[in-house]
This record gives sequence, structure tokens and C-alpha cells, in this order.
Amino acid sequence: VRGFIGLFFFLWLLFLQVTFHFRTTLCDDDRTVIDDSKVVGTPMEIVIGNMFKLDIWETLLSSMRTGEVAEFWCDIIHTGVYPLVSKSMRRIADGKDPVDWHIHTCGMANMFAYHSLGYDDLDELMKEPKPLYFVMELLKVQQPSEYNRESWALSDEERLKAVPVLHGQGNKLYKQGRYQEATQKYKEAIICIKNVQTKEKAWDVPWLKLEKMANTLTLNYCQCLLRMEEYYEVIEHTSDIINQHPGAVKAFYLRGKAHMEVWNEAEARQDFSRVLDLNPGMKKAVKKELAVLSMRMEEKNQEDRDKYKGMF
Repeated sequence: VRGFIGLFFFLWLLFLQVTFHFRTTLCDDDRTVIDDSKVVGTPMEIVIGNMFKLDIWETLLSSMRTGEVAEFWCDIIHTGVYPLVSKSMRRIADGKDPVDWHIHTCGMANMFAYHSLGYDDLDELMKEPKPLYFVMELLKVQQPSEYNRESWALSDEERLKAVPVLHGQGNKLYKQGRYQEATQKYKEAIICIKNVQTKEKAWDVPWLKLEKMANTLTLNYCQCLLRMEEYYEVIEHTSDIINQHPGAVKAFYLRGKAHMEVWNEAEARQDFSRVLDLNPGMKKAVKKELAVLSMRMEEKNQEDRDKYKGMF
């Protein structure tokens, strides 16, 4: 009976969202603080049973009551992965993605080359795992019906249903000129697709269908980035698509516009030429872009001539 009650309690806890503050310290004389969510100013949220990377936290929080503050000592068998979790939390606190939603070879190469998480204290802890103290304050517990689940907390079926909704929301925000908000909708939709796509065999029909959906959203994302003057990021993302799918007309077009904005005249002309090769029907649009490019390059060249006139 006791085992049945324990199992029932565990199942009841599954997919509850818990909101809490935490402080992580070393087990040294000074109790050196590694992370403190109160200093950052934002509490942590996780969903019980959703395979949070630091699973010991689910166990600790499941033993607490709302409003309770408790301190736990955890051995290295439970803390070895903490540096990776801490890195993600710090990136979120800095307003960055916890992980790159679009993985690039150069980033992976840097990771292997330097073996660094980007934070000296976490690098040291990764190199030599140590027991840690966790001070937890449980602020709130919510049922699944009481919170909006993030994309990572959805089932594959729910993720695919969310994609067109997020896509539509992104398009609406784009038309309203709210480009930053639109990028978040597109990005969340892409994450949903990529999570499902990892379970398909690469280049099979289901995988290709998901890839096409993801590319469409990525190009919409790039249109927002152009409006936000993030030209080099546009070049990076469109180049990734072109490398995998060399017939992607819109990718060449957007990359051409980005090259034009950063004075890469030869690259811009080459991309616009490729657009015409793939889709002659875009002749009018390309002609307009090339006219703007020629005018801007002439203005820049004149500025350079005036700037250096008296130097020789």
C-alpha cells in the first residue's frame, strides 16, 4: 500500500510547474556563491517530470511545501552536470538563448578547441566536480492547466499544432512593425519543428517536409533581422540554408539584400544574379535592388574619394 501511495504521489507531481529561487554555493569555508537567482532578480521555473537536465532538483523541490526555504547538500554524483545547467541559466539571465537554435560548425569547433563553457568558475567546476549546497525557496506550484507550457514541454503532436499558430502570430507582428517580437514567435516555431525533426531519419520524406517548414520560418526570421539591421546574422542563416538547399530563391534574395547593406557589392550582385537564374519572374524586383546597389556604391565611392582627396 505504501508503495502504491508513493507512486500515486509521484504521478500527481508529474508536469506540475514549480517556481523557485535558488542559491548554489561551494562547500568551502567561505561558502563561495556560484549562482543566486535573487541577485539576478528572476526566479527559476521547471516542469516536474520533463527531464530537466539537473534531475536532483526535481527530487528536492518535490519534497518541499510552497513558501518553504530549505538547504540541501549534494554529492558530485548529482552535481557533475551543474556547470552545463548553470551556463544555460546565465545565458537566459543575460537575455540570450540557452542554446543556439541553429547550430553552426564554427561554434562546435570552438567548443572542442577550447573546452570552455565561457565562464572561468564553471570551467573549473567542470574540470573538477565538487559537492554543492543548494538553498531552495519554493514560491509557487501550478497545474498544467494553470500555465502556458514552453515549446520544450510539449509533446510532438502539440509542437506541430503550435507551429502554424506561432507562424501566424509572427506574421501579424511583422506587419505591425514589431520585429523583435515577431522573431521570438518564428524562433519558437523553429524550435518546435527541430525537436520533432531530430526523431526522423535525415533526408527521408517526413524529415524533408519538416525541413521545408523550418526553412520558411527561418527566412521570415531573416526578414525581421533585415529590418533590425542585423545584416551579418542574415548572411549567416541564409548561407546555412543555401549550403543545404542551393535552389532556395528567397535565401539568395535576402542574402543579396544583406550583402548590399554591408557594402559587399560583388557578393550582392552574385546573389541577385542567382535569383534570376532560379526565378526569372523576379526580374523586376532584382532590377530595383541592383539600381539601389549601384546608387549606394557610387555614393560610397564618392565619399571615399572626398575623404582621401587631400591625403596624396
